[in-house]
Amino acid sequence: MPELPDVELYVEALRARVLGKAPTAIRIVSPFVLRSVDPPVTEFIGRPIVEIRRLGKRIVFQFEGDVYVVVHLMIAGRLRWRGPGGKVPGKIGLVYIEFVDGVLILTEAGTRRRASLHLVRGASLVAAMDRGGLEVMGSTLSAFAERLRRENRTVKRSLTDPRLFSGIGKAYSDEILHRARISPMLLTSRMTHDQIVGLHRATQDVLGEWIGRLRAESKGEFPEKVTAFREGMAVHGRFGLPCPVCDAPVQRIRYADNETNYCARCQNADRILADRALSRLLKEDFPRTLDDEE
Repeated sequence: MPELPDVELYVEALRARVLGKAPTAIRIVSPFVLRSVDPPVTEFIGRPIVEIRRLGKRIVFQFEGDVYVVVHLMIAGRLRWRGPGGKVPGKIGLVYIEFVDGVLILTEAGTRRRASLHLVRGASLVAAMDRGGLEVMGSTLSAFAERLRRENRTVKRSLTDPRLFSGIGKAYSDEILHRARISPMLLTSRMTHDQIVGLHRATQDVLGEWIGRLRAESKGEFPEKVTAFREGMAVHGRFGLPCPVCDAPVQRIRYADNETNYCARCQNADRILADRALSRLLKEDFPRTLDDEE
């Protein structure tokens, strides 16, 4: 799922291409993507876009007349920009928003349709979609700490809860926790003041660095390679590969369709966290430390 750095890059690219412009046509190829119909699609044609912004992991297009298009890409949704009359291959194109000088296309890979498009009338209904998460990039330490302490849960789960923190998902939470040298399974009630200070700093540093890195890689072009697994990440998606800090093999915890990656040496004093499925299967043979694994 595109997270805060990727969504911010989308917003920048969209502002450069369609801000102030009005759609000439809108085609909804898949009716399943459309989650609301008031105002109708036709009402957006000919209305200029006056603002584009991020709302958590959503992208909000504000049109003249206080009407909005709100896009949630979910896991496999992506945005594409093509020249006039542009198309995308196969059956992945869900929505085509055409402008005089190009077309914005919402695509979704796979057969599970989770990406969504809401058509909204009035700012209050857009605000109701806000899950309430803290915008960490401009947050104070006290505001950040207050969110962490609201509920006693693992720090990984807290970081990815959209009610607590805005725009952080599985990928960047792995990177943030590695940078802060904190176990993903540490309970927030057990975090020391110094750990919270370090986590706040790591959150802002990691997200800021990746926004800058993705911006530099795009070189002003529309972002096409939006993925949760990026070259240069420290632990996310790097199971079994060496940690860039200590060279110990990156570990993982797998549960359902989710995966957490971490370094046992940097984040958990050489102790390997139990994987629900694998630890039950291996029982006494499941390695408890890096030395046991070797």
